Amino acid sequence: MKHIWTDSPTPKRLNIERSAERRVVTLPARLTWKDQRGTTRFATVLTRNVSDFGVYVECQSPVSIPLFRLVQFQLERTAGGADPLPPSLQQGRVLSAVYRVSPPAGARPQGLALRLMIDPRHAVPAHVEATRATA
Repeated sequence: MKHIWTDSPTPKRLNIERSAERRVVTLPARLTWKDQRGTTRFATVLTRNVSDFGVYVECQSPVSIPLFRLVQFQLERTAGGADPLPPSLQQGRVLSAVYRVSPPAGARPQGLALRLMIDPRHAVPAHVEATRATA
């Protein structure tokens, strides 16, 4: 009879290692892009969370934006500075790429994950910026 020795199962990693902390927000924003015919399109969205290099937004009415489409992301001017935002989002419009599209399901609206097209060498993480401000 052959026996195979096994250790206890490998625990699954529950913590997700990210290069920047993701912060939950609820801020109105606008996406602007050009469709395949070159027509400028826009959508009003609700920003759900932000990090130094990415944003997740929800669209109340579904939009047709393919993966990897470049879009301009801009927080609405009425979105005050109450929430801590990465420096790249405080500048105004940010070129971004769509890297995930979640279709609407039931009461959940369509979601878009955007990668901010900023040079990571020049981005100052928010926690470092906060440390500088208090020093």
